[in-house]
Amino acid sequence: MTADTKMQDTLKEVPGSDKEEPISEGAYSTIAADYVGDWTPEEEAAVRRKFDFTITPLITLLYLCCAIDRNARIEGMGEELHLVGYQYNIVLSIFFCFYLAVEVPSNVVLKHVGPKWYLPFLVFSFGLVSLCTAFVQSYAGLAVTRTFLGIFEGGAMPAVAWILSSMYKRNELFFRMSFFISSSSLASSFGGLLAAGLSHVPKWGTNAVPIERWRNIFFFEGLITMLIAMAAPFFMAQSPGTYRFLTPRQRYIAAERLRRDLDMSPKERITWRHVRLAIFNVHTNVCALCFFCTNSAVQGMGAFIPTILKEFGWTSTEAQLKSVPPYLVACVLTIVLGYCSDRAKQRGVFIAGILPTSITGFAILRFSSNPDAKYAAVFLNAIGCFAGSAGMLSWGINNAGSPATAAVASGYMVSIGSVGGVLSTWTYLPDDSPLFHRGHSINLGLQLFCFVCALVGIAHCLYENKVRSMGKRDDRLDGVENKLSLCHRNPEFRYML
Repeated sequence: MTADTKMQDTLKEVPGSDKEEPISEGAYSTIAADYVGDWTPEEEAAVRRKFDFTITPLITLLYLCCAIDRNARIEGMGEELHLVGYQYNIVLSIFFCFYLAVEVPSNVVLKHVGPKWYLPFLVFSFGLVSLCTAFVQSYAGLAVTRTFLGIFEGGAMPAVAWILSSMYKRNELFFRMSFFISSSSLASSFGGLLAAGLSHVPKWGTNAVPIERWRNIFFFEGLITMLIAMAAPFFMAQSPGTYRFLTPRQRYIAAERLRRDLDMSPKERITWRHVRLAIFNVHTNVCALCFFCTNSAVQGMGAFIPTILKEFGWTSTEAQLKSVPPYLVACVLTIVLGYCSDRAKQRGVFIAGILPTSITGFAILRFSSNPDAKYAAVFLNAIGCFAGSAGMLSWGINNAGSPATAAVASGYMVSIGSVGGVLSTWTYLPDDSPLFHRGHSINLGLQLFCFVCALVGIAHCLYENKVRSMGKRDDRLDGVENKLSLCHRNPEFRYML
């Protein structure tokens, strides 16, 4: 692709607000005269700030809606639906199986149709399913609603990750990614507060289907999610160069700065070649394995921490409220870590540096008998797991090599991470209560493995960058017309450490 062709791709996004339409040679010349050229750091910072105060909060809010319905079990759902033995675990497994199955296909669709309507559609749909869960009367009905919830919610995390990567440069991603990952901790935090409040809403509904306690949680949180999703398309960007809240000059800067950072068109279409490059990238798989480990703990905590805290002798409401502070602390420190990582333009050292907190936390939960020490360990687990998850996703996307492979890589990493979600449903079993030695031991082992994988990721990036600088990968260019088509295998591409 020539520089002129790339520039035309950038400029095609500038006219108008929401539509990307072809432009004539005359129009191209006029736009080129008005917009082409370099820009000042202040102009670029202004574009970045607009995304920071519009796009990032919006998609963070949309993703926050995904995780606020996970605190209903201890508010009577199990007893009312007569869930016995492993039925609750089976329901969660069904959810995660469908969740992981749709993630890569969903991101392929997203890359083709754009995020403006697709992400709000996913959020509206799982909000509707959540609302319908309030009317479930049996274990079978709960399994069906969890199936559809997995289908719609499964595409949300990889979609948000890819949208952020399509709006920000590589060295800006972790900080913004930390907001969206932290929204999961905020969802768990405020989910506990909402669950505690909504569970006390007086009984209403019909005689056949009275709505109270856990049903209020699903109904009102689902309704709130649907309302947010309906408003989202009016504020969502289809692409950086068509965002309605930017001036024409800013649209040019928004699109062109990413093209220069990636050295290729962000409008690149996904092919099977991109799928193969993403899935067989060593670094992508290292990050996927790490995300598997951290996500297993994150999902396990989200589903079972209120139950675990209740075993300390607290009431259901007390357990919900006690689950709030650890997530708030994790949210703040995840954002701080992302900011520091972006400033340093490094990933691996920050990820490896934060993981010992979750290792220590699960070790305390497993081997200590002091309730205060165990509660402190919940803070350590939340910090390490949420921060590690944000770091791994951004690191893998940063090193995918192109927007198309990044779209596939984000879906693939989240899919592997969702296998950890399936595992999490079987780490805290009824026969392991109240100490949950088996579950804590499994997560302790996973955090240790994650730490080793992070070190392997650092070593791999260092080695590859070194041999490429020495010209030992130049043979990959033999017979290749467009070196950019090699994505991360391009000898000129350098991994972010």
